[in-house]
Amino acid sequence: MLRLLVAALLTASAPSPAAPPSPAPGAAAGKPATLLVIDVQNFYFPGGQLPLSHPVEASQKVRALLDAFRARGWPVVHVLHLGKGQARPEPATGDPQHQAYPTVRPLPGEPVIGKREANAFRDTDLLATLRRLGTTRLVIAGMQTQMCVEAATRAAADLGFQVTVVHDACASRPLAFGGVEVPAAQVHAAALAAMASAYAKVVSTEELLASLPPAPAR
Repeated sequence: MLRLLVAALLTASAPSPAAPPSPAPGAAAGKPATLLVIDVQNFYFPGGQLPLSHPVEASQKVRALLDAFRARGWPVVHVLHLGKGQARPEPATGDPQHQAYPTVRPLPGEPVIGKREANAFRDTDLLATLRRLGTTRLVIAGMQTQMCVEAATRAAADLGFQVTVVHDACASRPLAFGGVEVPAAQVHAAALAAMASAYAKVVSTEELLASLPPAPAR
């Protein structure tokens, strides 16, 4: 049942985002979902400025999603957090900390959005890019689960997109509040629970991939 529901979210007709009121020119009903990869950057990995819990494992799931979307010719959009003084995203050049992790770097032609806030829609051209692609459904993966992934998920849902979050293609870190230490796994789970309650369908990489139609022969 879950597999059928995910497949319907990815390929069935859906209302356009609240802005604009209709799909971009050339967008057809039932257009495939767009994969949105958020902040899978070197500073979140071992040796980086803010290493997360199990980022390598999450990046491997992101790569599986990228391979699946690319094999089907489905749209992929990358978001990279900009470093101090950085004017535009540089996936493979510039400050090594802010480069995209090598295994998930954008391919030529894939849009790359630079952001400075947790919400990837704030003060960026992400929404305009998704409008241009005719996107109505988003599959979101990336880092950090409770920060930029959740912020983008909530904003996307409020804008009228149908959102699926791939939980094992995201990563988090331990946090603390009021003297209470919160392990990364609990931070991750709490954020996903909040998203699943009202903003998104939350699935595993395996469930997502199993719901996709076969890739065309090459």
